[in-house]
Amino acid sequence: MAVQALRVAPQPVPLGRRVRAYLALTKPRIIELLLVTTVPAMILATRWAAPVPVVDFVGLVVATLVGGTLAAGSANALNCVIDRDIDAVMQRTRKRPLPASVVDPTHALAFGLLLGALAVVELAVLVNPLAAGLSLLANAFYVLVYTRLLKRTTTQNIVIGGAAGALPPIIGWAAVTGTVGLPALLLFLIVFYWTPPHFWALSIPLTRDYAAAHVPMLPVVRGLAETSRQIVLYTILLLTLTAVLVPVASMGLVYVAGSIVFGGRFLAATIGLWRSGDDGGPQAMRVYRASIGYLTGVFAVVALDVVLPLHVVLPLR
Repeated sequence: MAVQALRVAPQPVPLGRRVRAYLALTKPRIIELLLVTTVPAMILATRWAAPVPVVDFVGLVVATLVGGTLAAGSANALNCVIDRDIDAVMQRTRKRPLPASVVDPTHALAFGLLLGALAVVELAVLVNPLAAGLSLLANAFYVLVYTRLLKRTTTQNIVIGGAAGALPPIIGWAAVTGTVGLPALLLFLIVFYWTPPHFWALSIPLTRDYAAAHVPMLPVVRGLAETSRQIVLYTILLLTLTAVLVPVASMGLVYVAGSIVFGGRFLAATIGLWRSGDDGGPQAMRVYRASIGYLTGVFAVVALDVVLPLHVVLPLR
């Protein structure tokens, strides 16, 4: 008599775990970094905009942050859908909701598209059409250009793809002024050139993971020595751009002093990685953490420079 295999019905996922899984799809930690660059850009933009009551400005900031959170959450969720195959291979990502089968891919796709639609509508209605259009551009670039085209094909994936993550300062500026000014473009470039050192440092201890997933991150293809050299070169260019912001945006002593301190710490960490030849990860993770401190610190002093204006240069306006 043949023995029939017992079929075990899949266990339902508890509501609390399901909610946490959908939240995880949005990658909240990445969203935090994006928002860190939005608010200071908005505060700086007030130098180029007509004065408004504080209550109205706070309302605009909240509306912009809500729309930016929805937009970034949408892009991250769609990224999880596309990358679910390589996420299942990599040790760092295999417990994400899709590889762990907590969320169905079609549901995750619908969730990501819904967040994106809500972001565009919210920004168009409560902020302005330019901010809404820029958020849509950022999402499309991240999902279609970076995730679909670049990530698995070139070592320049994070360099070019970083443009999507660099758009929040421009979105914040556009929310306040309704335009895209030169200072906003410079803030974009600061985030753009910050992105490669930040992600390359993170990728060094994950080299085996990326190699197993066939993702051609720079450490996988070119090795530690070249990666650490590129990190130092990009950091020097980044610090140059932060200095250029002084005359372009009429920055004062608060920004000058703060950017020197944060930039010096970041550069020292990258040089330490380059000299160490450390491929195990500790020094690379120091650079990674220093990069977060740098971005947060520089954009914080951008905002503080407006609130505490101690100018040392003549306005160019």
